[in-house]
Amino acid sequence: MRTRLIASTFATLLASAALVVATASGASATPADCTYQISGQTASSFCASGTGEHRVRVVLRHFNPEIGLIPITSPWAPVGSVSSTGMPPHQIVSVWVETRG
Repeated sequence: MRTRLIASTFATLLASAALVVATASGASATPADCTYQISGQTASSFCASGTGEHRVRVVLRHFNPEIGLIPITSPWAPVGSVSSTGMPPHQIVSVWVETRG
């Protein structure tokens, strides 16, 4: 009787652990394999796998020092789609892909 109770409890714990692992792996599939491209006055991003959304972020330095930095952000796009935005012809300070999901 005691052996059955221990076996039943162990089986329940094992099933619960498997469920937690399966849920965690599906929930943490954020966008991956992301790249960005600058072509002329357009910045774009693309994420090839995962789930969620992505966008490209660019920081430019205005040619007039009094104006300073210019942040540029493209709209959110789903994985497998391109997100792009135009940008003025100033010096690029940094570029990165932002993800959520």
